[in-house]
Amino acid sequence: MGTQARPSHERRQELGRRGERLAAAHLEGLGLVILSRNWRCREGELDLVATDGRTLFVCEVKTRSGSGYGLPAEAVDADKSARIRRLTSRWLEHFRVQWCPLRFDVIAIHWPPDGEPQLTHFPGAF
Repeated sequence: MGTQARPSHERRQELGRRGERLAAAHLEGLGLVILSRNWRCREGELDLVATDGRTLFVCEVKTRSGSGYGLPAEAVDADKSARIRRLTSRWLEHFRVQWCPLRFDVIAIHWPPDGEPQLTHFPGAF
């Protein structure tokens, strides 16, 4: 019995998971501690939340295997950044975190099917 190709939705999900693991490792390499991965509430999901002990870093991770849908970072538009800010408020409430400095980053990963991933970190992207 031959193997069937996995549906494209599953391939995209796996690519996204690989990208988030790479992004988390990148942040840890910068000395940050990952507090949450794929934190979900009714309103949506935050990819990565990390800290250096002073600042809370909320990171949106976008991974693409090609540029057919645009560059990965282009997916974080004004609506998406506003949603991430709202979700961050929910995260802070959920974990009962008082006021702290926040930074919103985007980590864009281009990961071609036959090549090595290229990670670009945009600190303070929005």
